[in-house]
Amino acid sequence: MRNLKVWACTAALAAVGLGGVAQADDNDNNNNNGFGGPDKLLVTVTSDDTHTQGMSMILATQAAERGQEVRVLICGKGTEMAVGRYRGESLEPAGANPQQMLKQLIEEYDVTAEVCGVFLPNTRYKEENLIDGVGVASPEDIGEYMADPKVRFFTH
Repeated sequence: MRNLKVWACTAALAAVGLGGVAQADDNDNNNNNGFGGPDKLLVTVTSDDTHTQGMSMILATQAAERGQEVRVLICGKGTEMAVGRYRGESLEPAGANPQQMLKQLIEEYDVTAEVCGVFLPNTRYKEENLIDGVGVASPEDIGEYMADPKVRFFTH
C-alpha cells in the first residue's frame, strides 16, 4: 500500500512539473524577445513629475532594445510631455528630458506614442500642438491592444 501511495505522489508531481514545462514552452513560442514572456509593452504615463516621466521612458527604451514592441499612451497630467512647449528638466544619466527620450523612442524604435482620446477635445490644445510622431489614441484601438494576451502593462 505504501508503494502505491509513493507511486501516486510521484505521478502527480511529475504531471504538475511537466505541465509547467509545457506552459513555459508555449510562452517561448508566443514571443519574439527570447525572455519567455509577453512580447509587447503598453506604457501609460499619467504623471507630470519629470523623474517619473523620465524613468518610464528609460524603461520603455530598455524594453525596445530587448525586442519588445512598445506603445506609449500619455494621459492626464502626463500629456504636457507630448506638446511642443514642454520644458522638462534634463535627467542624468540619459542627458535628455522625458520629451526628448520619447522622441528618441519614436525615431529609433518606431514606437507608437499617443495621447488619450479625451485630451484634445477637452483642452486648449490642437493636434498640431503635439510633437512629431505623437498621435491621438482611439479607445477601440487601445482596447483591442489591451485585450491581447501578449501585452504587458506598465503604468507611471
